[in-house]
Amino acid sequence: MTVLIIGGSGSGKSEYAENLSISLGVDRRVYIATMKPWDEECRNRIIKHRKMREKKQFETVECYRSLKKLELGNRPSVVLLECMSNLVSNELFGLWEAGDAPALNKETAVEEIIKGILNLENQSEHLVIVTNEVFSDGDHYSPQTNDYRQVLGSINQLAAKRAHMVVEVVAGIPIKVKEGIN
Repeated sequence: MTVLIIGGSGSGKSEYAENLSISLGVDRRVYIATMKPWDEECRNRIIKHRKMREKKQFETVECYRSLKKLELGNRPSVVLLECMSNLVSNELFGLWEAGDAPALNKETAVEEIIKGILNLENQSEHLVIVTNEVFSDGDHYSPQTNDYRQVLGSINQLAAKRAHMVVEVVAGIPIKVKEGIN
């Protein structure tokens, strides 16, 4: 089963996704972290979150780009991908590191990320994807930000079509938008 969880910043979507993941599988839970530790504040936040996930028996795998190449081995019960918005940013703008693959154009980013979702679906019993709702605020952005929003929107739509369940989390309240056969 694939579940897409969408919500705004601070909506409670991550906590909901973790709790749902725990309820879906007990054998092996893999948390795919896509947030690149850009500075000391990010690194400290990552360490804190990693410790919290360990208590919930998640194995953390960091994957900033090229999700389609990720091999998880020993089939997990649940894979939690957190979060799509970081992955999109990393694919579109790169990681700014020596030896990093070139940033992707919009069309290629959508194709590659969808291939990555298929890869994770094929390697797990359940896939839970967390993504951000970034479309209800302003409408005047730089061309790069508009590209990012367009790619994230396309991926969210394609993931929602594939998903068996889509949940929007608003102020900590999960609202099922779709449930059933994809």
